[in-house]
Amino acid sequence: MRKAYNAAHVYMILGVVSGLYYRELTKANDFHGETQLGVVHTHLLALGMLVFLIVLALDKQFGLSGERLFTHFFRFYNAGLAITVAAMLFRGTQTVLGHDVPEAVSLIAGLGHIVLTVGLVQLFILLGKRLKASEAADSEKA
Repeated sequence: MRKAYNAAHVYMILGVVSGLYYRELTKANDFHGETQLGVVHTHLLALGMLVFLIVLALDKQFGLSGERLFTHFFRFYNAGLAITVAAMLFRGTQTVLGHDVPEAVSLIAGLGHIVLTVGLVQLFILLGKRLKASEAADSEKA
């Protein structure tokens, strides 16, 4: 459970810092257009902090973190989110600074989304197994 709590805490800090980065970078460069930086903090807060707070609650209820599949989920999900956010930060910063963005950045962001999805699939497989085990235990008691 501590892993989920720590991850949520780190993503909360990164989300707040990324919002500050967006505000200060655009202000320093007198930038008024659209940029990926405007949604990085939202992604970190929603896909990072909120998801891991939900996972923390699910772990408390179903004991997810004791399973090997939880470790796989944790690694894939965090790696996918890190890749996705890094691509967004790079694209957004390059946009604000007026530089061209290589097309490979979109491919990298897509790869991040794929890795993130693999992590989510693992979480749902694990949750399904734990729910099934919990239901079986409940029916034995009845």
